[in-house]
Amino acid sequence: MGKRDVQIIFLLYFFLLGVFLIIMERRGSAVNTPASRPVTRRSKSYGRSCVEAPSYFWQTPGHLAVLKIPNSRGTAKSQTITNKVDPEHIALLVKNEWKLSYITPLHHFRHTRLKSYSKHLSAFIVAEKQQGVAVEVGLEAGFKVTFSAVLGLAENDEDAETVFIQIQSKPVFAAVADAPKVVWRGWLTCVNGDLEYLRSLPPDFVSLPLFCTSGPESLTTLVKSWFERAFDCNFGCLALNSTTLNWLTALWTGCHPTCNIRHLKLAWSLPTQPPLDVSYTVNPQDAWELWNSIHPEESTDDRIDIQEVQSFINGLEAHFFRHFKIFLSAGTLVKVSTALGSAHVDGKIKIGNSDYITTLLTLLTECALLKMPA
Repeated sequence: MGKRDVQIIFLLYFFLLGVFLIIMERRGSAVNTPASRPVTRRSKSYGRSCVEAPSYFWQTPGHLAVLKIPNSRGTAKSQTITNKVDPEHIALLVKNEWKLSYITPLHHFRHTRLKSYSKHLSAFIVAEKQQGVAVEVGLEAGFKVTFSAVLGLAENDEDAETVFIQIQSKPVFAAVADAPKVVWRGWLTCVNGDLEYLRSLPPDFVSLPLFCTSGPESLTTLVKSWFERAFDCNFGCLALNSTTLNWLTALWTGCHPTCNIRHLKLAWSLPTQPPLDVSYTVNPQDAWELWNSIHPEESTDDRIDIQEVQSFINGLEAHFFRHFKIFLSAGTLVKVSTALGSAHVDGKIKIGNSDYITTLLTLLTECALLKMPA
C-alpha cells in the first residue's frame, strides 16, 4: 500500500467520523430545540390528530403591529350585559376570584371544534394522571371537560368570541346518583382588542390573550400544557402593576353616581423594615367628589387622561398623609376593591357587577396584549 493510499484512507476515516458526529448532534438537538426554532411534532391522540407544519409565528419578528400604552381611555359605561350575553354564562364569570395569565395567539384554533377540544383535553388529563402527574382534587373516577362559547362579550369585529372551559369530576366512591363536581373553571377572552394588532395577525391565528382560571394549580398547569401542544401558544403570568390599579380606582369611582360602589378600599405596601401594609378605606361619596373635582361629571369629554388619574391618586394619598403622616407615595398600591370588583397586583381579580364587566375586560385585554413577548 503506497503513501498516497494511506492518506486517502485517513481522509475517508475523518470524513465518516465527522458525518457521524453531525448526525448525533442533530439527534440531541431535537430534544432541546430553542423556542425560536419551530419543529414538526407528532402529538398523542389527545392532542393534534396528525403531524402538522410548524407555525413559524415567532420566527417573523416585526410582522405584527407595535402596541402602545394608551395615555387616555373612555369612561366606564354601564350596560345591561345580559341583553346580549346569556345570563347563565355571566353568572359563571362574576363573584369568583380569577387568576390571570396572558396567552399568545393560538394556531389553527377554531370555535367550531369546541366539542372536539373537550374530548381531547379530557383524554389528556386522564393520560397525564395515569403517568403519575398529581391532580389535587382527590380520588377521581374520571374527568369531564366542557368547552363552550360565551357569545356577546366581543366589542369589535376583530374580537374573537370568549371561550369558557369547565372541568368536572366524580369521586370513585360517589353514589351513582351523585352529580359530578366542578373542580376547575377557566376562560379565554378578547374584549376591545387593539384593532391594528389583531388585523396584523396571520390568518391561521386567533387571539384570545386574556386567560382567567379558578381551581387547583395542578389542573391549570395541565390545561396550559395541552393548549401549548395543540395550538403552538405560550402562557405567562399577568401581574397588574400600580398604574393599572390606579386606572381601576378612577374608573370604578367614576361609576358611583349611577351604581353605588359602596366602598373604596385600597391597600399599599411600604418598603419599611419590616414591610408595612396599609389598608385605606374611603367613603365612596367623598372619593367621588374628589374625582368629580378633577373630571367633572358634566364634562363633554368622555375620555379620562392619565394625568387625571394620577391627580386623583395623589389627592387620596395627600388626605391620608394629613391624618396619619405616612407617605403612601413611597410605597406601591397592591389592591383596589369596590362593589364593582377587586384587583390585586399578583394578578387576581373578582368581578362584582356584570354591568361594568366590559370596562374591566377591556383594560385587562390591553394588559395581556402589552405583556406578550415582542
